[in-house]
Amino acid sequence: MSYKNTFILVSEDLSVETAVIPMPRKEKPTIASIEYELIYNNPYKYTQDDVQFQTYVIKNEFESDQLDELREQFFSKPKACFRASPLVKKYGWGIHYNEEGKVSIYEMNSRPYHQFLHSDETTILKGMRSKRK
Repeated sequence: MSYKNTFILVSEDLSVETAVIPMPRKEKPTIASIEYELIYNNPYKYTQDDVQFQTYVIKNEFESDQLDELREQFFSKPKACFRASPLVKKYGWGIHYNEEGKVSIYEMNSRPYHQFLHSDETTILKGMRSKRK
């Protein structure tokens, strides 16, 4: 499932005051660093499904010879939406889905982030909390 004309806010219990670029740990990229690179460097190029699958492929270092079959297997089980993304929950990035369901990210203190909050054409969703109350 992918949203359209929707903006996901950073989590209420976010521990940073400004957006942080997620860095890979040691030599291995993290889910957050992969999602960040894919979306930040390619605004509105990919859907949520595209990013989630590419993140899975990169993280697990799969070869590209059987990606269609692998994608089918990957999506055979439900996936959480980007409301649960570490970009939203930990790093201070809001995620916008355009009218085609393609995504881009915005720093929590940026002008575009705040413009989405006041747009009549955009559905606003809260990012999931990192901790239970």
